[in-house]
Amino acid sequence: MRCGEVLETLKKLEDPKNVAGMARFGIKPAVALGVSKPALRMLSKNLGRHHDLAQELWASGVHEAMVIASMIDDPVKVTAGQMDAWASDFDNWDVCDQCCLNLFWKTPFAYEKAEDWTASDREFVKRAGFVLMASLAIHDKKASDGKFKRFLSIIEREASDDRNYVRKAVNWALRQIGKRNADLRQEAIEVALGLQQVESGSARWIGSDALRELTSDAVRRRASSR
Repeated sequence: MRCGEVLETLKKLEDPKNVAGMARFGIKPAVALGVSKPALRMLSKNLGRHHDLAQELWASGVHEAMVIASMIDDPVKVTAGQMDAWASDFDNWDVCDQCCLNLFWKTPFAYEKAEDWTASDREFVKRAGFVLMASLAIHDKKASDGKFKRFLSIIEREASDDRNYVRKAVNWALRQIGKRNADLRQEAIEVALGLQQVESGSARWIGSDALRELTSDAVRRRASSR
């Protein structure tokens, strides 16, 4: 299927009510059709892996086409330059998170970009760095603890950023790292306790919210079993 055909299919699935619903959740891309995520996943499944088509869909600027691009691109063919270029196009948390969760964490550059992007002054690029951390903590089962301990130091450094979509991603990364195993849970708890003592309201919120989950019996049991 060609790019134009995919866009035509998406147009047929357009739902203005969903566009309004997206806006209520802070998703306000320049061009959106309101196609549901299940429909996007089904379409991407039918398309299969297709690097070139992914580039064309991304370039269309249509929100749903960009999400599909993240679902069908081949992580083996994704370059560091492409990741930076796509990240620079992020204008909402949904397309940011979809790219990280569907594609970016699978690339050889994931750890490098997670660190680099957290130093960005652009809200959704910086968010992407922390969403990548969370994605790697969830999915990269064979990674060493050392990689995530390095992430914890970055979380401490950036926790005072009070932009909503950044602080929520920092919190997500801290919680997911702490859920990997007992050792990282203890390290994450210590970070969270430290953040509670920082003057920044954002840092204190991140620490307190993360502690509620990391000290729960369910997370303690799950982390201890790993």
